[in-house]
Amino acid sequence: MPTTLITTFQTWLPHQVSNSSDDLVAHLLATDRLPSDCQLLRHIPVDFDVAPRQVLAKIAELQPQRVVCCGMAETRSQLSVESNARWQSDWRFTSVNLHQVLRPTIDTVVSHDAGRFVCNYLYYQVLRTLPALPTMFVHVPLFTDEHRVETIATDFLAMLRSWPE
Repeated sequence: MPTTLITTFQTWLPHQVSNSSDDLVAHLLATDRLPSDCQLLRHIPVDFDVAPRQVLAKIAELQPQRVVCCGMAETRSQLSVESNARWQSDWRFTSVNLHQVLRPTIDTVVSHDAGRFVCNYLYYQVLRTLPALPTMFVHVPLFTDEHRVETIATDFLAMLRSWPE
């Protein structure tokens, strides 16, 4: 079974009580549903230099077969999987077949805009540095009620299960 590294961020603005990407992982841990092959790197600083350095170091240490970087998307209403990342005029695309991975999900979409902040930059650096490593970036919306948490958690787990080895 492949080892999967899942990463989450800290908060970065004063009004944020938590980061929904980490809330998702915490929920999966609390409900004992995180697959046993998953390794975690939680609470990465929202910093252009530190985030990629920490994630790439963890990848070098663990040598996972796949990586799922997760970040918070306060303005989105659905779980979103990013098809690409860019820095200046350089675009990098995931090698993961996102349509296959999303097939069993209920309310998750492919996004073609990872933003222009640290999420995008982290994704860009992983895709640029390790182009052969299957990597996805998942933007997690804010949790508004228990049903939404369950839909997001169910979709996230479905993506992990449908990701071909």
